[in-house]
Amino acid sequence: MDVSLYQAAAAMNATERWQELVSDNIAAASIPGARKREISFSAVQAGLAPQAALGSLHYVIPSATTAVNFQQGELHASANRMDFALEGPGFFTVQLPSGQTAYTRDGQFNLNAQGQLVTNQGYLVLGQAWPIQFDPNNGGAITISDSGDVSQGAEKKNTLQLAEFNNPALLTPLGGGIFTADNSALQKTSATATHVRQGFIEAANTSPTEQMATLITAMRMFEANQKVLQMQSDRMSREITDLGNPS
Repeated sequence: MDVSLYQAAAAMNATERWQELVSDNIAAASIPGARKREISFSAVQAGLAPQAALGSLHYVIPSATTAVNFQQGELHASANRMDFALEGPGFFTVQLPSGQTAYTRDGQFNLNAQGQLVTNQGYLVLGQAWPIQFDPNNGGAITISDSGDVSQGAEKKNTLQLAEFNNPALLTPLGGGIFTADNSALQKTSATATHVRQGFIEAANTSPTEQMATLITAMRMFEANQKVLQMQSDRMSREITDLGNPS
């Protein structure tokens, strides 16, 4: 068994995953509040079954794991009073079309035909007990306080259902800056460390320029491992040819 072939192939697989991840990050860089995903590499010990003559044979195989980076993005003032950004570790709570509860940092909100507060994707933004509803006959300005109190003119309508988690890394990313809390180890707490900023947008915590530079590095690593794999394959071919043609 030629371990080097497996090692090179595993390294190619890991760097291919890296390229896919970077491509996803580039696509997400334009989404307000989006969180980039990062990859880390490690060596996993593997081995062959013990043989009487050789004993146990051990070697290492490259492995890759991914995780979401929840570092705060930069806040930028906008001219839209329906833009909201979060300072701190919390999330807006939304309802997916399936009825499932999800979480996002994207605060570019609108009103649907029923006068309900929704995300750009049309997901209902949830208050403390129900979706946030406005009165179309009330011409008062829509405001949301630092703590998430929602008002229309002088009338308080609801309070944003903001959520913080004991370990955000356990959230499940669905794409488009949306997460679900499927892991039983997650504990949702009140958002005491999170504040709402009306008229602001939180940028994604990455940029296309940063990700393009990372993509070039990943492609070069893939090509290097591809060359190693080809060299090992050529070497094995020569050895087989030599064995089949003894002098």
